[in-house]
Amino acid sequence: MAGSDDIPTPWLSIVGIGEDGLEGLSAAARARLAAAELIAGGRRHLALVATLSKPALEWETPFAASIPKLLAHRGKRVVALCSGDPFWYGAGSVFAEAVPLAETIAIPAPSTFAWAAARLGWRLEETITLGLHARPIELSRPHLRTGARLIALVRDGAATAQVAAYLNGVGFGPSRLTILEALGGPRERIRTASAAGFAIDEIQSPVALAIEAIAEPGATLIPRVAGLPDELFIHDGQLTKREIRAVSLSTLAPRGGELLWDIGAGSGAIGIEWLLADPANRAIGIEAREDRLANARANAQSLGVPHFDLRLGTAPDALNDLPTPDAVFVGGGASRDGVLEAIWQALPPGGRLVVNSVTLETEALLIAWQARHGGALLRLSVERAGSIGGLTGWRAAMPVVQWSVTK
Repeated sequence: MAGSDDIPTPWLSIVGIGEDGLEGLSAAARARLAAAELIAGGRRHLALVATLSKPALEWETPFAASIPKLLAHRGKRVVALCSGDPFWYGAGSVFAEAVPLAETIAIPAPSTFAWAAARLGWRLEETITLGLHARPIELSRPHLRTGARLIALVRDGAATAQVAAYLNGVGFGPSRLTILEALGGPRERIRTASAAGFAIDEIQSPVALAIEAIAEPGATLIPRVAGLPDELFIHDGQLTKREIRAVSLSTLAPRGGELLWDIGAGSGAIGIEWLLADPANRAIGIEAREDRLANARANAQSLGVPHFDLRLGTAPDALNDLPTPDAVFVGGGASRDGVLEAIWQALPPGGRLVVNSVTLETEALLIAWQARHGGALLRLSVERAGSIGGLTGWRAAMPVVQWSVTK
Protein backbone atom coordinates (compact mmCIF):
# COMPACT_ATOMS: atom_id res chain seq x y z
CA MET A 1 0.00 0.00 0.00
CA ALA A 2 1.30 3.49 -0.87
CA GLY A 3 0.39 6.92 0.41
CA SER A 4 -0.59 9.89 -1.70
CA ASP A 5 3.07 10.86 -2.08
CA ASP A 6 3.99 7.36 -3.30
CA ILE A 7 5.82 6.58 -0.08
CA PRO A 8 5.16 2.98 1.02
CA THR A 9 2.83 2.95 4.02
CA PRO A 10 4.17 1.90 6.40
CA TRP A 11 7.70 2.43 5.13
CA LEU A 12 9.46 1.87 8.48
CA SER A 13 9.25 -1.53 10.14
CA ILE A 14 10.46 -1.59 13.76
CA VAL A 15 11.43 -5.21 14.34
CA GLY A 16 12.50 -6.69 17.64
CA ILE A 17 15.18 -9.35 17.39
CA GLY A 18 16.68 -11.71 19.92
CA GLU A 19 19.98 -13.53 20.24
CA ASP A 20 18.52 -16.40 18.20
CA GLY A 21 18.58 -14.12 15.17
CA LEU A 22 16.53 -14.84 12.07
CA GLU A 23 15.36 -18.22 13.35
CA GLY A 24 13.56 -16.63 16.27
CA LEU A 25 11.62 -14.12 14.18
CA SER A 26 7.99 -14.47 13.21
CA ALA A 27 6.99 -14.99 9.58
CA ALA A 28 5.79 -11.38 9.43
CA ALA A 29 9.15 -10.06 10.65
CA ARG A 30 11.08 -12.23 8.21
CA ALA A 31 8.86 -11.03 5.36
CA ARG A 32 9.62 -7.41 6.25
CA LEU A 33 13.34 -8.14 6.25
CA ALA A 34 13.15 -9.98 2.94
CA ALA A 35 11.45 -6.98 1.31
CA ALA A 36 13.71 -4.37 2.94
CA GLU A 37 15.80 -2.00 0.86
CA LEU A 38 17.74 -0.96 3.96
CA ILE A 39 18.27 -2.55 7.37
CA ALA A 40 19.25 -0.28 10.27
CA GLY A 41 20.49 -1.47 13.64
CA GLY A 42 23.34 -1.79 16.06
CA ARG A 43 26.44 -3.73 15.07
CA ARG A 44 25.22 -6.80 16.99
CA HIS A 45 21.78 -6.62 15.37
CA LEU A 46 23.21 -6.32 11.88
CA ALA A 47 25.50 -9.30 12.48
CA LEU A 48 22.44 -11.42 13.32
CA VAL A 49 20.95 -10.78 9.86
CA ALA A 50 24.18 -10.54 7.85
CA THR A 51 23.22 -13.53 5.69
CA LEU A 52 20.51 -11.40 4.05
CA SER A 53 23.22 -9.27 2.39
CA LYS A 54 21.14 -6.09 2.51
CA PRO A 55 22.35 -2.46 2.54
CA ALA A 56 22.83 -1.49 6.19
CA LEU A 57 22.84 1.60 8.39
CA GLU A 58 24.65 1.13 11.73
CA TRP A 59 23.42 3.12 14.72
CA GLU A 60 25.69 5.88 15.95
CA THR A 61 26.51 6.98 19.47
CA PRO A 62 24.55 8.81 20.75
CA PHE A 63 21.63 6.97 19.19
CA ALA A 64 19.64 10.15 18.50
CA ALA A 65 22.28 11.16 15.96
CA SER A 66 21.14 8.26 13.76
CA ILE A 67 17.56 9.48 13.38
CA PRO A 68 18.23 12.14 10.68
CA LYS A 69 20.13 9.55 8.65
CA LEU A 70 17.25 7.11 9.02
CA LEU A 71 14.74 9.76 7.92
CA ALA A 72 16.84 10.45 4.84
CA HIS A 73 15.70 7.04 3.59
CA ARG A 74 12.01 7.83 3.94
CA GLY A 75 10.30 6.39 0.89
CA LYS A 76 12.31 3.17 0.93
CA ARG A 77 11.30 -0.02 2.68
CA VAL A 78 13.36 0.24 5.84
CA VAL A 79 13.64 -2.18 8.75
CA ALA A 80 14.99 -0.84 12.06
CA LEU A 81 16.20 -3.65 14.30
CA CYS A 82 15.93 -3.35 18.08
CA SER A 83 16.64 -5.73 20.93
CA GLY A 84 13.57 -7.69 22.02
CA ASP A 85 10.56 -5.49 22.64
CA PRO A 86 11.28 -2.06 21.05
CA PHE A 87 8.84 -0.29 23.37
CA TRP A 88 10.12 -1.64 26.70
CA TYR A 89 13.20 0.42 27.52
CA GLY A 90 14.00 0.22 23.80
CA ALA A 91 14.40 2.50 20.80
CA GLY A 92 10.76 2.27 19.75
CA SER A 93 9.74 5.45 21.57
CA VAL A 94 12.49 7.41 19.82
CA PHE A 95 11.19 6.29 16.44
CA ALA A 96 7.62 7.11 17.52
CA GLU A 97 8.65 10.70 18.27
CA ALA A 98 10.36 11.13 14.89
CA VAL A 99 8.04 9.25 12.52
CA PRO A 100 4.22 9.45 12.30
CA LEU A 101 2.60 6.30 13.63
CA ALA A 102 0.83 5.66 10.32
CA GLU A 103 4.23 5.33 8.63
CA THR A 104 5.48 2.58 10.93
CA ILE A 105 4.69 -0.96 11.93
CA ALA A 106 6.20 -2.61 15.00
CA ILE A 107 6.81 -6.32 15.40
CA PRO A 108 8.18 -7.00 18.90
CA ALA A 109 10.10 -10.05 20.06
CA PRO A 110 10.30 -11.36 23.64
CA SER A 111 12.02 -8.76 25.82
CA THR A 112 15.14 -9.43 27.83
CA PHE A 113 12.92 -9.12 30.90
CA ALA A 114 10.73 -11.96 29.61
CA TRP A 115 13.75 -14.16 28.91
CA ALA A 116 15.23 -13.42 32.34
CA ALA A 117 11.98 -14.13 34.19
CA ALA A 118 11.64 -17.40 32.30
CA ARG A 119 15.15 -18.49 33.27
CA LEU A 120 14.66 -17.45 36.91
CA GLY A 121 11.11 -18.75 37.31
CA TRP A 122 9.93 -15.32 38.52
CA ARG A 123 6.49 -13.79 38.04
CA LEU A 124 7.27 -10.87 35.76
CA GLU A 125 4.21 -8.89 36.92
CA GLU A 126 5.61 -8.99 40.47
CA THR A 127 9.15 -8.08 39.46
CA ILE A 128 10.54 -4.53 39.27
CA THR A 129 12.03 -3.89 35.84
CA LEU A 130 14.57 -1.13 35.27
CA GLY A 131 16.51 0.12 32.28
CA LEU A 132 19.88 1.19 33.69
CA HIS A 133 21.93 0.89 30.49
CA ALA A 134 21.72 4.67 30.01
CA ARG A 135 20.31 5.84 33.35
CA PRO A 136 21.74 6.33 36.87
CA ILE A 137 22.13 3.31 39.14
CA GLU A 138 20.57 5.35 41.96
CA LEU A 139 17.13 4.91 40.38
CA SER A 140 17.10 1.44 41.94
CA ARG A 141 17.35 2.86 45.47
CA PRO A 142 13.62 3.36 46.26
CA HIS A 143 12.91 -0.27 45.31
CA LEU A 144 15.45 -1.87 47.64
CA ARG A 145 14.03 -3.88 50.54
CA THR A 146 14.52 -7.43 51.69
CA GLY A 147 12.55 -9.72 49.42
CA ALA A 148 12.33 -7.32 46.47
CA ARG A 149 13.12 -8.80 43.07
CA LEU A 150 14.52 -6.56 40.35
CA ILE A 151 15.67 -7.17 36.79
CA ALA A 152 17.84 -4.40 35.37
CA LEU A 153 19.18 -3.96 31.87
CA VAL A 154 22.79 -2.79 32.14
CA ARG A 155 25.27 -1.59 29.57
CA ASP A 156 28.09 -4.12 30.04
CA GLY A 157 30.17 -6.06 32.53
CA ALA A 158 31.69 -2.92 34.04
CA ALA A 159 28.22 -1.54 34.73
CA THR A 160 27.24 -4.84 36.36
CA ALA A 161 30.16 -4.53 38.76
CA GLN A 162 29.16 -0.91 39.48
CA VAL A 163 25.63 -2.00 40.43
CA ALA A 164 27.06 -4.64 42.76
CA ALA A 165 29.34 -2.06 44.41
CA TYR A 166 26.42 0.35 44.77
CA LEU A 167 24.23 -2.28 46.44
CA ASN A 168 27.04 -3.14 48.83
CA GLY A 169 27.57 0.55 49.61
CA VAL A 170 23.94 1.18 50.60
CA GLY A 171 23.66 -1.82 52.91
CA PHE A 172 22.50 -4.52 50.50
CA GLY A 173 25.75 -6.49 50.25
CA PRO A 174 24.08 -9.87 50.98
CA SER A 175 21.80 -9.48 47.94
CA ARG A 176 21.92 -12.36 45.47
CA LEU A 177 22.81 -11.31 41.93
CA THR A 178 22.20 -13.35 38.79
CA ILE A 179 24.07 -12.24 35.68
CA LEU A 180 22.21 -13.27 32.53
CA GLU A 181 24.19 -12.87 29.33
CA ALA A 182 22.97 -13.09 25.71
CA LEU A 183 19.73 -14.81 26.68
CA GLY A 184 18.03 -17.00 24.10
CA GLY A 185 21.04 -17.46 21.86
CA PRO A 186 24.10 -19.68 21.49
CA ARG A 187 26.19 -17.39 23.75
CA GLU A 188 23.75 -17.58 26.67
CA ARG A 189 25.38 -17.83 30.09
CA ILE A 190 23.99 -17.46 33.61
CA ARG A 191 26.12 -16.94 36.74
CA THR A 192 25.44 -15.87 40.32
CA ALA A 193 27.23 -13.95 43.06
CA SER A 194 26.48 -11.81 46.08
CA ALA A 195 26.77 -8.04 45.78
CA ALA A 196 29.46 -7.97 48.48
CA GLY A 197 31.42 -10.85 46.94
CA PHE A 198 31.03 -9.89 43.29
CA ALA A 199 34.10 -10.96 41.30
CA ILE A 200 32.71 -12.07 37.93
CA ASP A 201 34.52 -10.90 34.81
CA GLU A 202 34.36 -11.32 31.04
CA ILE A 203 30.65 -10.52 31.01
CA GLN A 204 29.18 -10.43 27.50
CA SER A 205 26.57 -8.01 26.23
CA PRO A 206 23.61 -7.89 26.10
CA VAL A 207 23.39 -8.47 29.82
CA ALA A 208 20.62 -8.34 32.39
CA LEU A 209 21.15 -8.30 36.13
CA ALA A 210 18.62 -9.95 38.41
CA ILE A 211 18.67 -8.79 42.03
CA GLU A 212 17.15 -10.62 44.98
CA ALA A 213 17.52 -7.84 47.54
CA ILE A 214 18.64 -8.62 51.09
CA ALA A 215 19.27 -5.77 53.51
CA GLU A 216 22.01 -5.87 56.11
CA PRO A 217 20.94 -5.21 59.72
CA GLY A 218 20.60 -1.47 60.13
CA ALA A 219 20.38 -0.71 56.41
CA THR A 220 18.27 2.32 55.57
CA LEU A 221 15.04 1.49 53.77
CA ILE A 222 13.05 4.23 52.05
CA PRO A 223 9.41 4.21 53.22
CA ARG A 224 6.64 4.38 50.66
CA VAL A 225 4.66 7.11 52.43
CA ALA A 226 5.12 10.85 52.65
CA GLY A 227 7.13 12.21 55.55
CA LEU A 228 10.54 10.54 55.43
CA PRO A 229 12.58 10.74 58.65
CA ASP A 230 14.47 14.02 58.94
CA GLU A 231 17.66 12.03 59.55
CA LEU A 232 17.70 10.87 55.93
CA PHE A 233 18.41 14.42 54.71
CA ILE A 234 21.62 16.43 54.79
CA HIS A 235 20.62 19.94 55.84
CA ASP A 236 21.70 23.05 57.73
CA GLY A 237 18.38 23.44 59.49
CA GLN A 238 16.57 24.59 56.33
CA LEU A 239 14.34 21.53 56.19
CA THR A 240 10.57 21.17 56.05
CA LYS A 241 10.24 18.91 59.08
CA ARG A 242 8.75 15.47 58.79
CA GLU A 243 5.25 16.16 60.12
CA ILE A 244 4.84 19.42 58.19
CA ARG A 245 6.28 17.77 55.09
CA ALA A 246 3.78 14.92 55.25
CA VAL A 247 0.86 17.38 55.42
CA SER A 248 2.35 19.55 52.66
CA LEU A 249 2.80 16.60 50.30
CA SER A 250 -0.70 15.36 51.03
CA THR A 251 -2.00 18.80 50.10
CA LEU A 252 0.15 18.98 46.96
CA ALA A 253 -1.43 15.63 46.01
CA PRO A 254 1.05 14.20 43.45
CA ARG A 255 -0.89 12.18 40.89
CA GLY A 256 1.74 10.74 38.57
CA GLY A 257 3.33 12.28 35.49
CA GLU A 258 3.09 15.78 36.95
CA LEU A 259 5.61 18.63 37.28
CA LEU A 260 6.31 20.38 40.59
CA TRP A 261 8.07 23.68 41.12
CA ASP A 262 9.81 23.55 44.53
CA ILE A 263 10.69 27.18 45.28
CA GLY A 264 13.13 27.76 48.10
CA ALA A 265 14.11 24.11 47.86
CA GLY A 266 16.50 24.11 50.84
CA SER A 267 17.42 20.46 51.42
CA GLY A 268 15.21 19.39 48.52
CA ALA A 269 12.97 17.29 50.76
CA ILE A 270 9.62 18.29 49.24
CA GLY A 271 10.78 17.80 45.65
CA ILE A 272 12.45 14.50 46.51
CA GLU A 273 9.32 13.07 48.09
CA TRP A 274 7.21 14.37 45.19
CA LEU A 275 9.45 12.36 42.83
CA LEU A 276 9.34 9.28 45.05
CA ALA A 277 5.53 9.37 44.91
CA ASP A 278 5.55 8.26 41.26
CA PRO A 279 8.41 7.39 38.87
CA ALA A 280 6.80 9.50 36.12
CA ASN A 281 6.75 12.67 38.23
CA ARG A 282 9.11 15.56 37.49
CA ALA A 283 10.35 18.35 39.73
CA ILE A 284 12.32 21.58 39.33
CA GLY A 285 13.85 22.97 42.50
CA ILE A 286 14.96 26.59 42.84
CA GLU A 287 17.43 27.44 45.60
CA ALA A 288 19.31 30.72 46.12
CA ARG A 289 22.27 29.35 48.13
CA GLU A 290 24.94 27.14 46.58
CA ASP A 291 25.65 25.23 49.81
CA ARG A 292 21.99 24.30 50.20
CA LEU A 293 21.77 23.39 46.52
CA ALA A 294 24.71 21.01 47.04
CA ASN A 295 22.90 19.43 49.99
CA ALA A 296 19.74 19.02 47.91
CA ARG A 297 21.66 17.34 45.10
CA ALA A 298 23.35 14.96 47.52
CA ASN A 299 19.98 14.10 49.06
CA ALA A 300 18.45 13.47 45.64
CA GLN A 301 21.27 11.07 44.79
CA SER A 302 21.17 9.16 48.07
CA LEU A 303 17.38 8.81 48.06
CA GLY A 304 17.12 7.52 44.50
CA VAL A 305 15.87 10.52 42.50
CA PRO A 306 19.00 11.77 40.70
CA HIS A 307 16.76 13.26 37.99
CA PHE A 308 15.59 16.06 40.35
CA ASP A 309 16.25 19.21 38.29
CA LEU A 310 17.85 21.53 40.87
CA ARG A 311 18.80 25.04 39.84
CA LEU A 312 20.60 27.93 41.50
CA GLY A 313 18.48 31.07 41.41
CA THR A 314 16.04 33.38 43.12
CA ALA A 315 12.33 33.72 42.41
CA PRO A 316 10.69 35.40 40.60
CA ASP A 317 13.53 35.83 38.06
CA ALA A 318 14.45 32.11 38.19
CA LEU A 319 10.91 31.18 37.14
CA ASN A 320 11.19 32.73 33.70
CA ASP A 321 10.87 30.22 30.84
CA LEU A 322 10.25 27.22 33.11
CA PRO A 323 7.79 24.62 31.78
CA THR A 324 4.24 25.02 33.09
CA PRO A 325 3.84 23.34 36.50
CA ASP A 326 0.99 21.16 37.71
CA ALA A 327 1.76 22.13 41.30
CA VAL A 328 3.95 24.65 43.10
CA PHE A 329 5.37 24.50 46.62
CA VAL A 330 6.87 27.58 48.23
CA GLY A 331 8.97 26.81 51.26
CA GLY A 332 10.78 30.14 51.37
CA GLY A 333 10.80 33.53 49.71
CA ALA A 334 7.04 33.96 49.36
CA SER A 335 7.23 37.51 50.71
CA ARG A 336 9.73 38.64 48.08
CA ASP A 337 8.28 41.17 45.64
CA GLY A 338 6.58 39.56 42.68
CA VAL A 339 7.02 35.92 43.73
CA LEU A 340 3.39 34.99 44.34
CA GLU A 341 2.27 37.10 41.39
CA ALA A 342 4.65 35.25 39.04
CA ILE A 343 3.59 31.87 40.38
CA TRP A 344 -0.11 32.67 40.07
CA GLN A 345 0.37 33.80 36.48
CA ALA A 346 2.32 30.63 35.59
CA LEU A 347 -0.08 28.24 37.29
CA PRO A 348 -2.65 26.79 34.86
CA PRO A 349 -6.33 26.33 35.70
CA GLY A 350 -6.54 23.33 38.02
CA GLY A 351 -2.96 23.81 39.19
CA ARG A 352 -2.26 23.48 42.92
CA LEU A 353 -0.29 25.90 45.08
CA VAL A 354 0.93 25.28 48.63
CA VAL A 355 2.81 27.99 50.53
CA ASN A 356 4.29 27.50 54.00
CA SER A 357 5.22 30.39 56.28
CA VAL A 358 6.79 30.80 59.71
CA THR A 359 6.93 34.61 59.80
CA LEU A 360 4.16 37.05 60.69
CA GLU A 361 4.89 39.14 57.59
CA THR A 362 4.40 36.21 55.21
CA GLU A 363 1.39 35.02 57.23
CA ALA A 364 -0.28 38.39 56.66
CA LEU A 365 0.48 38.13 52.95
CA LEU A 366 -1.07 34.66 52.76
CA ILE A 367 -4.19 35.85 54.55
CA ALA A 368 -4.56 38.59 51.94
CA TRP A 369 -4.03 36.19 49.04
CA GLN A 370 -6.54 33.75 50.51
CA ALA A 371 -9.10 36.54 50.72
CA ARG A 372 -8.58 37.29 47.01
CA HIS A 373 -8.27 33.78 45.57
CA GLY A 374 -9.85 31.43 48.08
CA GLY A 375 -8.32 28.18 49.17
CA ALA A 376 -7.61 27.03 52.71
CA LEU A 377 -5.53 28.43 55.55
CA LEU A 378 -4.10 25.98 58.04
CA ARG A 379 -1.95 26.50 61.12
CA LEU A 380 0.24 23.55 62.05
CA SER A 381 1.91 23.18 65.43
CA VAL A 382 4.15 20.29 66.44
CA GLU A 383 5.54 19.54 69.90
CA ARG A 384 8.17 16.92 70.62
CA ALA A 385 9.07 15.42 73.95
CA GLY A 386 12.52 16.41 75.16
CA SER A 387 14.72 16.46 78.22
CA ILE A 388 14.19 19.20 80.80
CA GLY A 389 16.81 18.68 83.46
CA GLY A 390 16.33 15.14 84.60
CA LEU A 391 12.69 15.06 83.48
CA THR A 392 10.80 15.14 80.20
CA GLY A 393 8.65 17.90 78.76
CA TRP A 394 7.18 19.18 75.54
CA ARG A 395 9.20 21.45 73.25
CA ALA A 396 7.20 23.29 70.62
CA ALA A 397 8.53 23.81 67.10
CA MET A 398 7.76 27.06 65.32
CA PRO A 399 4.15 26.98 64.07
CA VAL A 400 3.67 26.92 60.30
CA VAL A 401 0.86 28.70 58.49
CA GLN A 402 -0.05 27.03 55.22
CA TRP A 403 -2.12 28.43 52.39
CA SER A 404 -3.27 25.94 49.77
CA VAL A 405 -5.39 26.65 46.74
CA THR A 406 -6.40 25.15 43.40
CA LYS A 407 -6.52 27.79 40.69
